[in-house]
Amino acid sequence: MESYDEVISFLGEWGPYQRSVFLSISVIIIPNGYLALSMVFLADTPPHRCQLGNSSAPEALLGNLSLPLPTEEVGGRKVYSRCSRYRAGSNGSTLATERCLDGWVFSTERYVSTIVTQWDLVCDQNWKGPFTTSVFFLGVLFGSAISGQLSDRYGRKIVLFGAIALRTIASLLQLAAPSWEMFCVLYFFVGMGEISSYIAAFVLGIEILSKSERVAFSTLGICMFYAFGYILLPILAYYIRDWKMLLLTLTMPEFLYIPLWWCIPESPRWLLTQGRKEEAEAILKYAARKNGVSHVGPIFSTIHSDMDSSKHSRSYLDLIATSNIRNVTIILLWMWLICTIGYYGLSLNTPNLHGDPYINCLISAASETLVYVMVWRLMRISPRRVATAVPLLFSGTMLLLIHWVPPTLQFVITTLVMAGKSGATAAFTIIYIYSLELYPTVVRNMGLGVCSMTSRIGTIISPYFAFMVARSGIFAFIVMGSFMVMAGLLSLLLPETHNKPLPETISQMQPIYCQTLACVDSPTHSDRRD
Repeated sequence: MESYDEVISFLGEWGPYQRSVFLSISVIIIPNGYLALSMVFLADTPPHRCQLGNSSAPEALLGNLSLPLPTEEVGGRKVYSRCSRYRAGSNGSTLATERCLDGWVFSTERYVSTIVTQWDLVCDQNWKGPFTTSVFFLGVLFGSAISGQLSDRYGRKIVLFGAIALRTIASLLQLAAPSWEMFCVLYFFVGMGEISSYIAAFVLGIEILSKSERVAFSTLGICMFYAFGYILLPILAYYIRDWKMLLLTLTMPEFLYIPLWWCIPESPRWLLTQGRKEEAEAILKYAARKNGVSHVGPIFSTIHSDMDSSKHSRSYLDLIATSNIRNVTIILLWMWLICTIGYYGLSLNTPNLHGDPYINCLISAASETLVYVMVWRLMRISPRRVATAVPLLFSGTMLLLIHWVPPTLQFVITTLVMAGKSGATAAFTIIYIYSLELYPTVVRNMGLGVCSMTSRIGTIISPYFAFMVARSGIFAFIVMGSFMVMAGLLSLLLPETHNKPLPETISQMQPIYCQTLACVDSPTHSDRRD
């Protein structure tokens, strides 16, 4: 019996059909690059002071400090107090102060408006700004938990476009949100749609494209177009300073994706596992015509028989159904968690760049593209186990070396931290590809969904690692570096997937490396579950 990749080899590697799918799915990812990070500008807090009845002009925020308001020192200079004013009728040498009972006046030097100025999210309400982003990631966490099972049950294409519709509708409704609470509720659904569309698009492209193009799709396709979306954010935000107009501008391009419904097919692999062989063959025959390939006769007459025997519904218990897939799942969950904590923990610990926030954001976005190009080159020539372990071990080693650097050499410490962050970024990119190749088609989307959900837990934990750096310094880097090294060593136990066909069923998964060396008994036939 032939594998799926062998059966469809008549289509060729890189024809018009593959190029169309590659570009169509990659373009869909662009909004993912700015959705979460848009809060950098939508929820930024401009300079502000208490509202006074005789002066509400924003220009009076700094000036010569002639208004009857208390002052405070911010960044080495005196400005009006942001959260207090003198109490009316107070006298004596010490003037009593009170909260800003009449609201605030916000500077319009950088922004016309943000959600902070819209709902006065300052002073005792300032926790609501960052919490808004936390609500988005809660939606991402929930979306990661359910999107995989929905996609494996109802199809990749339906979940992909359904998630795009969800985030588009929720984003448009945010423009009319009457309160901050309603804005957050809608932002939760935006987060659900964001991660669901990303995972479904990733899996769909991997399953449609040939094995020689999966690395290019995962790096130069998905990740690079994600970076393009990130680059667009500071450019648009620079020219559009009102939060509603900016959000509307970021949302409207979603409607351009409607025609792509007729350009992006369902995954033939998934259709075959559902027993829908005729639909899968129809898609591949269309692909053959588009590539100028003539093919006569049934396509799947010689395919492995157990591919279309998996019609029963799947659940997350299938990810631990056998000892092999259970071990793979445990190792992958640990690696995803550590990659996320490492990347975000080091990012939060990096000192903020001085200068214009739009330029800083643009530089940060553009630098991501360099990592993706390097990962693409590495994945083309290197085995997956090595390509995953090297950046993890490199990142961990850089962080552990900080222990031997004198505190006076801050430049060296910063260089090591940034090098460690680059390694974590590369590992985070590679592990997406590796996880998709490890899991079989019947549970691939659920497996990636569980891994992604675990990584979102890491985003919640990561600020505490940055807090540890501020409090304990070297100890935090030792802990983080040790975790990175441990994850890198564990990755060497995973099966090799480089230049190998994707598994279709659980029984087709390669054993982990210690099973190959007979460290544990190989799974018996009775331990396998199709």
